[in-house]
Amino acid sequence: MATHDSYHEGSRRLQDQFDSRRIADRLEQVTMHDAFTEDDRDVITRCAMFFLATSDADGCPDCSYKGGVPGFAQVINARTLVFPDYDGNGMFRSLGNILVNPHVGMLFIDFEQPNRLRVNGTATLASDDPLLEAYPGAQLIVRVTPMRIFPNCPRYIHPMRLVSHSVYAPRRGHTPPEPDWKRMEAFRDALPRRSVGADEHSSG
Repeated sequence: MATHDSYHEGSRRLQDQFDSRRIADRLEQVTMHDAFTEDDRDVITRCAMFFLATSDADGCPDCSYKGGVPGFAQVINARTLVFPDYDGNGMFRSLGNILVNPHVGMLFIDFEQPNRLRVNGTATLASDDPLLEAYPGAQLIVRVTPMRIFPNCPRYIHPMRLVSHSVYAPRRGHTPPEPDWKRMEAFRDALPRRSVGADEHSSG
C-alpha cells in the first residue's frame, strides 16, 4: 500500500522542514501494509502487553495499557486481530470510545527481542463473540480490522527481561485474586455485585 494517505499537512510540513519527505515516502512504500504477515503475527503473539489509543466522538484521545499472558492478543487471519477485555476499573474509557469512534491505534513492543509494530485500524466489540470461550475471564472480545500496519525501528527500545507474568492476568487453570483497591472502603459500596469487595461489603 503506497497511497500516502497516512501523511497529512502537518506531517508534510515537518517532513519538508527536516528534508525527510523522500524517506517517509520510501518507508511507506516498502514497509507499510494492510494485511498481517507471519512476521507481524509472531511479534503480536510474543507480546504480553500493548498500548491502545482511542478517541471519543469529538476526537479527544485516550491511551491505555492492555496486558495478559503472551498470545492474549492474536492474529486469527490476515485481516483480523483479536484481544479480550478483562475486568478492570469499570470506567470503559477505551472500549466506550470504540463504541462511538471505531478508529484505534495499537503499539506492540517486544522488549526481550527489541522490536515494535504499530497497527491502525477499526475495532468492534461483542459479548457474544464465539472466541469468548477461548479466553477465561474475558468480558468482551475486541476485533480489529487493520488499515495500516507498519514496523518501527527498534533502536530506542530498552532491552528488558520479563520477571514474571502478573498474578492478575487471566489464564486457563488460574483464578486471579481481587486487587487490593477493590477492598478499600472508598470503593467497596460502588463495586459491581459480582466483585469480592462488593460481596464483603453487602454481607456486613
